[in-house]
Amino acid sequence: MYNIPVGSFLEQVPSLETVNLKQVTMKDPWGHTQTYSVYPIDSIKCFDKDGTPYKLKNGPSIEIRFTDINGKRSTFYFDRTWVVRDSVIGLESRFLSLKRTIAISTIKTIEVQDGGKKHKYVNK
Repeated sequence: MYNIPVGSFLEQVPSLETVNLKQVTMKDPWGHTQTYSVYPIDSIKCFDKDGTPYKLKNGPSIEIRFTDINGKRSTFYFDRTWVVRDSVIGLESRFLSLKRTIAISTIKTIEVQDGGKKHKYVNK
């Protein structure tokens, strides 16, 4: 598990209105494919538990967890997370279209990890 300061997250994942997304095709463990748009990020700048900078290779199995000021946690797939104006919108499941919106002003901590799921990009 790695940490991303909120400011660093916003630098790496700018508001959708200001960035050109790229198309990817993701293949799940059962062979199903899905094509969608993602931020053009090859690696995520984060920190390990000791505060040492680390670059985590981006991919469809990377999960990002937001903890708000009330302690509520929301986990999304990193490549299915977007910043829109003053909010973060994320997809919680690849199978169900469960989207959640979090106000950036309420985010206390951000953690990121490889969830170990066997999803992979097939057109990179």
